[in-house]
Amino acid sequence: MKAAKGWVVLWLGVVCMSPVWAQTPTGDERILAAREALRTGDQATLDQLAAGRSPHLLERYVKYWHLQNQLARTDPPDAARIEAFLARYAGSVLADRLRGAWLSRLAKDENWIGFVGAWGGLASPTDGQRCQHWLARERIGDRSALDEAAAVWSGLSLRADACEALVGQLAASGRLAPEAIWARFRDEMASRRPSDLELIVSGLPADEAPSSAALKVMRKDPARYLDNLRPGFAQRRADSELMLAALGRLAVGDPRAAYARFARLNDALSAEDQAYGYMLLGWRAAQDHLPEAVRWFRAAGKLQMPDEQRAWQVRAALRQEDWKAVRQAILAMSPEQRAERAWTYWLARAEQALGEADGARLLLERIAGHPDFYGMLAGDRLGRAFTPPPPDRPQAAAVQADAAADPDIRRALALYRLELYAEGTREWIWRLRDADDSFRLAAARLALDEGIYDRAINTAEAVDPQDNFGLRYLTPYRELIEPQALSLNLDLAWVYGVLRQESRFVTRAASPVGAQGLMQVMPATGSWVAKKIGMTDYRRSRLQEPDTNVLLGTSYMRIVLDDLDDHPVLAAAGYNAGPGRAKRWRDERMLEGAIYVETIPFNETRDYVKKVMANAVIYAALMEGKPQSLTTRLGQVAPR
Repeated sequence: MKAAKGWVVLWLGVVCMSPVWAQTPTGDERILAAREALRTGDQATLDQLAAGRSPHLLERYVKYWHLQNQLARTDPPDAARIEAFLARYAGSVLADRLRGAWLSRLAKDENWIGFVGAWGGLASPTDGQRCQHWLARERIGDRSALDEAAAVWSGLSLRADACEALVGQLAASGRLAPEAIWARFRDEMASRRPSDLELIVSGLPADEAPSSAALKVMRKDPARYLDNLRPGFAQRRADSELMLAALGRLAVGDPRAAYARFARLNDALSAEDQAYGYMLLGWRAAQDHLPEAVRWFRAAGKLQMPDEQRAWQVRAALRQEDWKAVRQAILAMSPEQRAERAWTYWLARAEQALGEADGARLLLERIAGHPDFYGMLAGDRLGRAFTPPPPDRPQAAAVQADAAADPDIRRALALYRLELYAEGTREWIWRLRDADDSFRLAAARLALDEGIYDRAINTAEAVDPQDNFGLRYLTPYRELIEPQALSLNLDLAWVYGVLRQESRFVTRAASPVGAQGLMQVMPATGSWVAKKIGMTDYRRSRLQEPDTNVLLGTSYMRIVLDDLDDHPVLAAAGYNAGPGRAKRWRDERMLEGAIYVETIPFNETRDYVKKVMANAVIYAALMEGKPQSLTTRLGQVAPR
C-alpha cells in the first residue's frame, strides 16, 4: 500500500515535468492519483484523468472527484456532465453527495430555478439544505414555502447560514407566533452556549421584543443583570423571560447564587414562571450533586418538564436515595420516556425500597435479559447473572457469497484497501441502510475477514443487540494487549471493554480533540506516561503504532486505577473525563456504583461508563465461560 502511494507521488512529479501524458497511471495508482489531485486542487491532472477510462471498480470516483473540483472553481461548471453523472449513478452514495455539492453551487450562484429543479433525490437533506430549498422556492414566487417552513422552524438548527436567513425572513413576514418564539428562546437558553438569541426574538413585535443591550448583558453577566432588577420588574413577557434566562445562565456555574437572587425576585413572576425557575435551579443543582436539587424540583410542582430536566429530577432523588421522590418523578414522565430501560429499572428499585415487591418484579422482568447496562442490573436483581452467550450461528454459504460478490460491498472494501477510509465507510453504510439482516451479517463477516473491525462490530450490532456476540465482541491484538494487562494487573475484560468503546479497534482512530489510536491516547497524556514509565523514544506519531498505543494506554489505565481506589467505574469515568472529575463526582457518603454512574453530569461520560462496564461483563463471560454480575463489578463508590 505504501509502495503504491509512493508511486503516485513519483508519477505526479513526472507529469509536472513532462507535457506528454504518456505516463498515465493505471489500476489503483490511477485512483490514488485522482484523489491526490483533488486534495491539492490540481485541476490539470484531474482533467487528464477524467478524460480517460478504465475498468477499475472505483473508476466512478475519478469522474466524481473531477466534478467536485469543477464545482469548487469559479468557472461555470458543466451542468450537462453533472446531470449525466447523477443519472448514470442514480441511487448511489456518490450521486447523493454530488447532488448536495451541486445544490450548494446553485445556491452560491443564486440560480434558484436551477436549485429547485435539482432538489429531488437527496436521501437525507440537512437542515441547511432544507432551509435553502424553502428560500429558493420563495424567491421564485412560491408563497407556500414560508408557510411550510414556519410550521417546523422550531426544530431547525439555526447554525446553518441558510436557516439563519430563513428565520430572518419568517420573522420579517410576521409568520412566527410569539409563544413559539419564546419556547424556542427557552430551548436555546437551556444549552450551555446559547447563541442566535437576537435572531430568535426578531419575530416579536417591536414593543414586545427585548433590546439587544439587555440580551447582551443577560448572556455575558447574568449575575449583574439579575442584581439590576427591582421588585415589580416584570411588566412584559420579555422582562420575565430574560430574568429566567439570566437565572438559568447563572445556575450553570453557581446554583446557590442563582437561588439567592431568585428568592429576591420571584414574587414578580407568575406561578407558572416561578415553577419554571425552580425547575432550572433543580436541574443545574442536580448536575452539581447539590442536596437542594430535590427541594427545588419539588417546588416546581406539576410543571410539564422536558425529558432532560425530568431525568435530572430522578437523578437528584437517586443521589439522596429518596425513593419516594424517585417514584414520583418517574411516574410524571411521558409514557415514552418512562418506558426507557433506565427508568423502568429505577422505578423497580423505588418500588422495592417502598415495599412493593410484586410490582418491582414485574418491572424488572420487562428488561431483564437485555445485554446492556440496565438489562444486566435487572437480571442481577432477579438472581440471574449474565451467562456466557452461545456461539454465533454459521451464515448460509449462498448469502455469504452474495455479499462477497455485491458490487457496492466490493467497492467499499476496495476503498478501505487503498486507505480511503471515509469514502469506504460512506459506501458501506449506504449499501447496508436497507439491507436485510442476513446480508448485514454476511457483510460483517467480510469486514472481519478484512480486519475492518469497526465495520464488523457496528454492522452486527445493528442486526440484533442480543445475538452474534462473537462478531460484536471481538478480541483483536490480544497478543499485544493480554501480556500488558497481566503485567500491570489489569482485568483483561475491562481493558477490552474500554478498547471496544474507545476505538472499535481502529488503529488510525483520531478523535476531534486529538486522542489517537486503539486506546485513544491524547498526545500530552502519551508524553507524560512515556516519561513515567521510562520510555525514551516517544514521539506523537508513535501513538498510531498498536504496540506503543497499548503500552501507553494500559500504563495510563494503571495510573488512573491507582489514583481512584482501584475502582473500575471511577477509572472508566476518569479515563473519559479526567481523574479529577471522577473524584469530584463522588458523594460525601458511600454511594452505590449504579447510582454514581447514573448521576455522572456529562452525558457522553455517563453513556461511556455504562457501555464500558457492560462490555466488561460480556467479555468476561466469553473469556471465562461462566456467569458474570454487573452489580458486583459496579460495587460501592467510597466517599470523597
